[in-house]
Amino acid sequence: MTSDRRAPQGMAAQQTQGAPGDSDERMLDCVVIGAGPAGLTAATYLQRFHRDVVVLDAGASRARWIPTTHNCPGFPFGVAGPDLLDKLRAQAQTYDARIERARVDRLERVDGGFEIGAQDRTWRARYVLLATGIVDAMPPMDALDAAIAAGVIRLCAICDGYEASDERIAVYGPLGEALRHALFLRTFSSQVSVVLSQSGEPDPSQEALANAARITLLPVATRLQQDGKCCRVSFARHADAVFDTLYPVLGGTAQSNLATGLGARAKNGELHVDARQQTSVDCLYAIGDVVLALNQISVAVGHAAVAATAIHNRLPPNYRQATAATR
Repeated sequence: MTSDRRAPQGMAAQQTQGAPGDSDERMLDCVVIGAGPAGLTAATYLQRFHRDVVVLDAGASRARWIPTTHNCPGFPFGVAGPDLLDKLRAQAQTYDARIERARVDRLERVDGGFEIGAQDRTWRARYVLLATGIVDAMPPMDALDAAIAAGVIRLCAICDGYEASDERIAVYGPLGEALRHALFLRTFSSQVSVVLSQSGEPDPSQEALANAARITLLPVATRLQQDGKCCRVSFARHADAVFDTLYPVLGGTAQSNLATGLGARAKNGELHVDARQQTSVDCLYAIGDVVLALNQISVAVGHAAVAATAIHNRLPPNYRQATAATR
């Protein structure tokens, strides 16, 4: 028998909304929950393994916030988050990936696998792959979307600290977390300040760190404003300060409730996984930002490759049958 190297089947599988009450009674090989870079990459792998898969997309990937990233492999001139998602979706759909719009609200163990529910719709699968990500806490600012698009507000110093090189940078958040990020950002600029989001006084060790790194510690902000070019920060008893870029470090909420509801181990909501991305619940895998790891696109797609391959290898063999062309 010769190897089966079929050409892609074209853009036949489009995202479907799904009618209320629709259910898939088949036992699928895998349901992927989440359609960000991690989930869509996993879908491509699993489809290319000839597995029966459904991707459930709530339409809220964190990548949609990215105006342009320059550290995503393969894009030397940068790529916008929505464009990257479009490319990853198109790649998965080239192999007939079935992507459905649904926000999953229920995950239960059943005989032979899991039952996944979204309002009154259900799916059943032997394996579940969570790619549900995190939701960032955002600062109080008008026209926040426009500020992010303009680079006045930046969400990931690892991703885009280079683009803020030599700018006037503020890190906005609780003192300890903001100072930690400010120290990291001194790699990129000599003008880095901490702006407090809540009251707090630095202890001697924090003052020493800030002084040694020449980081300015500012009090609690009373107002954040932006004009598309810079961010103005107001204080109760301090002159306003103007910055080219402001990094909020207010934390986020890992979307791990589906897994922890089944007993999966987590730390601060982020899931613990093994070397093959399996959670502490058998047959339940997790990838991307919902996992306790470095939150990066390249890490997420690596997780996806590992998890999808592990799931394929654990599923019953799906050996190809001989056809007239291969006999």
